[in-house]
Amino acid sequence: MNNLRNSVRLVGNLGMNPEVKEIGKDKKLAKFSLATSAIYKNKDGEKVSATQWHNVIAWGNQAKLAEKYLKKGHEISIEGKLNIRSYNDKEGIKRYITEIIVNEILMIGNKKD
Repeated sequence: MNNLRNSVRLVGNLGMNPEVKEIGKDKKLAKFSLATSAIYKNKDGEKVSATQWHNVIAWGNQAKLAEKYLKKGHEISIEGKLNIRSYNDKEGIKRYITEIIVNEILMIGNKKD
């Protein structure tokens, strides 16, 4: 049951090519955005599409996989955990960022290139 604590699974499309940084000698960090969409009918019966954008962070082997294979528009499935961090901006206002720290990436869409 501990595997269910702070667990996130999403299927969506990459909004950008992964931004990869080398951290130290052997570690990589990849950042990218993931768009998930839902279609529903509003109170008037009209179809409405709503898109949510998620900040995704991948480390180590998952970052290497993202760097090598993932491109903007690719459909993927990710599994990970939510992470919320804060910082103070230039004006001293505290800002919060919600990210998904990836444990696993699965490429599920058709190859586009």
